[in-house]
Amino acid sequence: MSVRWPRLLTPTYLSQIIKKQKSPLTALKIFKEAKEKYPNYRHNGPVYASMIGILSESNRITEMKEVIDQMKGDSCECKDSVFATAIRTYARAGQLNEAVSLFKNLSQFNCVNWTQSFNTLLKEMVKESKLEAAHILFLRSCYGWEVKSRIQSLNLLMDVLCQCRRSDLALHVFQEMDFQGCYPDRESYHILMKGLCNDRRLNEATHLLYSMFWRISQKGSGEDIVIYRTLLFALCDQGKIQDAMQILEKILRKGLKAPKSRRHRIDLCPCNDGEDIEGAKSLINEALIRGGIPSLASYSAMAVDLYNEGRIVEGDKVLDEMRTKGFWPSLVMYEAKLAALFKDGMVDEALEVIEEEMVKGTFVPTVRVYNILLKGLCDAGNSAVAVMYLKKMSKQVGCVANGETYGILVDGLCRDGRFLEASRVLEEMLIRSYWPCVETYNVLIRGLCSIGKQYEAVMWLEEMISQAKLPDISVWSSLVASVCCNTADLNVCLKAMSASELACTYACLILHDDGIAITTDKIAQLVKAANVSIESYWPSLFAKLLEKRNLDDLIMNVGSGGGGGAVAVAAPAGGAGADAAAPPPEEKKEEPKEESDEDMGFSLFD
Repeated sequence: MSVRWPRLLTPTYLSQIIKKQKSPLTALKIFKEAKEKYPNYRHNGPVYASMIGILSESNRITEMKEVIDQMKGDSCECKDSVFATAIRTYARAGQLNEAVSLFKNLSQFNCVNWTQSFNTLLKEMVKESKLEAAHILFLRSCYGWEVKSRIQSLNLLMDVLCQCRRSDLALHVFQEMDFQGCYPDRESYHILMKGLCNDRRLNEATHLLYSMFWRISQKGSGEDIVIYRTLLFALCDQGKIQDAMQILEKILRKGLKAPKSRRHRIDLCPCNDGEDIEGAKSLINEALIRGGIPSLASYSAMAVDLYNEGRIVEGDKVLDEMRTKGFWPSLVMYEAKLAALFKDGMVDEALEVIEEEMVKGTFVPTVRVYNILLKGLCDAGNSAVAVMYLKKMSKQVGCVANGETYGILVDGLCRDGRFLEASRVLEEMLIRSYWPCVETYNVLIRGLCSIGKQYEAVMWLEEMISQAKLPDISVWSSLVASVCCNTADLNVCLKAMSASELACTYACLILHDDGIAITTDKIAQLVKAANVSIESYWPSLFAKLLEKRNLDDLIMNVGSGGGGGAVAVAAPAGGAGADAAAPPPEEKKEEPKEESDEDMGFSLFD
């Protein structure tokens, strides 16, 4: 792609140019040419961030590493988010050691804040179960001035310990926060409370609850209601309903700062036997909702938490209660409700939320709401309905589908076998300059091959390669099977082709894709490089075939039918018309011979 270079190049203009390129390699080429064309030009931090982000999305690890080294040499000011992106890319590619090495060398870059990189690296190390290495990294780096806040990393450590059923160690970390100069936030209490309750350490959980009353809830916070409910439900699950009710009274008095007029008396008679646990939980929810000071924060936290746990009926009660108090549900609550409904397979009810409930609340669905809706419909096998909502979304002012929207829809259509529709949606996605991932291309091309649409499959393969994305080996297998045997199943194709034929077919496709002349020597070199042993006459046979026949024509004409090219014309009804339209008698044709080299378009004796 030719670039129209300006008389004076600025970093902002260069960032815009490279972001518009669909191929990361083309963007990298322009990035490098800028310094050659403008000797006085220097890249700045945002330009490096754009280039590293593009290479990261396409998993170009080697090129990304080169750009990072160049950035180190230029000593331009870098944001912490650039290194966090690189660390995630290394971890995604299975190169965690490279991520650790990059973080250790951050002092060589012009970056003064390492907090995001530090937390990102810890998270990736925890994902890979590198707990010992994460602990060493924390001890070595958390005290430096470059790491501004340690509360997020400590919360992450507690979360991992709780998932490993070691809430006792998580509690120890929590208690050491004061010595680390950290102040526990609401997330710290939430993580630890869930961990202690899951491990049935209810005494420690109760003491943790009381500590909240004088630390983060001195003035009463509605969002703390989620933490309180975690402990109360855990007590009910253990049959300690009376203890739960006593703690509930303290929560209403000290935790939520509810006035006496709002501390409703709860009838515990149905729950005295300790068997109706669900009934006790419902009463607790009702008391927490109605007993506290009404606020949008408390209602939202309670409803979202209930929907996340799949307690849809109780979540709806929270919405009804807040409406009676003059509050309208927020978009976050509707998002949580949609996700819960789709998770339970309640598709019709989810559509009612979009079509009726949100309309009554004078809410207009956002892109995020539509993405949740489309994903739920596609997961339920209703991709056709999802396409309708995409069209509806395009007509809504201020709601423009993003790359995630198109990706969800293309994947859903492919899962439902609607590959032609997926192809049209992907085309619209590219028109809007959103670039799909490699797996989306792989699935679509394999699907098109399975329904005999070789032309479309090859077109998308060319588009994929033009974006410098490497197809999966299964894509080549499907294309070879489709082109050579008119089937998408390579196993069936292998039965009809020898190993030598298949190796030469792969070699011809690779040479054609790279724009290299297909000759006997080139085919033999590729096959030899693949360490495949074939008979010596096969490369020359394939080379002779492709001297007379164009490989593009062979691909495009697959499935078009064999035999003669005569066109049958329907004769009109009636005797005279039939006589007039009767074709002249054809000469007697010879019986078809056995399949020969002539049928393949070439002869051994040419």
